Amino acid sequence: MDFKTNKPIYLQIVDFCFQKMLTNEWPEEGRVPSVRELGATLQVNPNTAMRAFEYMQAENVIYSKRGMGYFVAENAQKLILGLQKKDFFEETLPETFRTMDLLDISIDEIVDRYNKSKE
Repeated sequence: MDFKTNKPIYLQIVDFCFQKMLTNEWPEEGRVPSVRELGATLQVNPNTAMRAFEYMQAENVIYSKRGMGYFVAENAQKLILGLQKKDFFEETLPETFRTMDLLDISIDEIVDRYNKSKE
């Protein structure tokens, strides 16, 4: 995994996990890799992977079964989409608007490009 410097690593791990869940690579009610397995796969400290798991558990996207590990929650995809939309509107879109202002790009240009991409 190629980590970006502008976002905490544990949140990048969360994004990685969310992608696995949204593509059903990790299906709802299915077991996810252990903290150690994920840490080894992504070449990060297990404590960093654990922080990502704690975040996902706090958002009710995963849950733990004592002695069995972590599992994807039944409604995880819906929750993830809600979290990602919130992040898009609160973080990504304002940054995009700032960049548009810097580059003198109008909203009409964006709408035009968007419509062309849908063709």
